Amino acid sequence: MDELTLEKIGSIIRNEKIEYVVKKGRWTVYDVIDIRQHENDKPSIRGLRLNRDEAKLLLQILREELE
Repeated sequence: MDELTLEKIGSIIRNEKIEYVVKKGRWTVYDVIDIRQHENDKPSIRGLRLNRDEAKLLLQILREELE
């Protein structure tokens, strides 16, 4: 079984209980970005894991929307 090791690269603090943590890592042959909601410093099941191509597409969508 392949292990997933993630490194924290940033976070967005929503309020005193909720934080969105952004991590990067490698799983099998894929570079991944993981964005996960943490409640009271514990990761919840709410989140999103994207491979590099999917993350680039998400970034493009957000840039178009926020311009």
